[in-house]
Amino acid sequence: MSTSKQRQRAQQARKQQVRQEQRQAARRARRRRLTALVAGLAALALVATFVVAALVSTSPGEAATEGEQCEPGTTDAREGHELPGPEVAENRSWTVTLHACATGAAQDITLELDGAAAPQAVASFVTLAEDGYFDGTGCHRLTTAGIFVLQCGDPTFTGMGGPGYEFGPVENAPENGLYPAGTVAMARAGSPDSMGSQFFLVYEDSEIPSEDGYTVFGEITSGLDVVQAVADEGVAGQATDGEPAGPVTIEGVETQ
Repeated sequence: MSTSKQRQRAQQARKQQVRQEQRQAARRARRRRLTALVAGLAALALVATFVVAALVSTSPGEAATEGEQCEPGTTDAREGHELPGPEVAENRSWTVTLHACATGAAQDITLELDGAAAPQAVASFVTLAEDGYFDGTGCHRLTTAGIFVLQCGDPTFTGMGGPGYEFGPVENAPENGLYPAGTVAMARAGSPDSMGSQFFLVYEDSEIPSEDGYTVFGEITSGLDVVQAVADEGVAGQATDGEPAGPVTIEGVETQ
């Protein structure tokens, strides 16, 4: 074989090697681009998942989303509780937060209970609250004429329910029969010894005549506007006394 032919073959071999290396380099580049594309799409999908989760999830205690409707309270009997002694009130003030759903959103109503002025009522309320008695119950009665109150604490939603005990006599009733806006008082039947778990929140100054009066055991320190907003929605069927037109549910109670 001549020297010139050997050089030609050597040049062709080098060219083939170069072309093969170029093809391999191109394949590696395509694989890198494909890997990067897949990784990018996966990252975008992960971000989208987080965004969707953030939009649809609500952490505990967060306000309900706009337009969310309150569920009516439960209507089950919760009897079998025992009346605690007045010493449970510890002769002190208690801060109580009602975590409620009202006017279509999560709302807090904060109360300050007077364990010195109404020890038996406060002891009963605090004990029931800490036992979860009020959780999931509804406020069953709204009165918008003559007196201005929202009544809660009956798990049967009938006005007849209670914890399985009654107590009395009336404590700390105003002598003049005037119950200012923000008053928290115990509901009862005709007898002054018929108090149980039901209580009422006064949202406008009210005169409630009664020979024995009603036990005032606290006041609303925050959230009176929530109760007023419930009253503004009115009573079901456009009455002046009865079930609130918009459901009010006590979802939980915290005591301090």
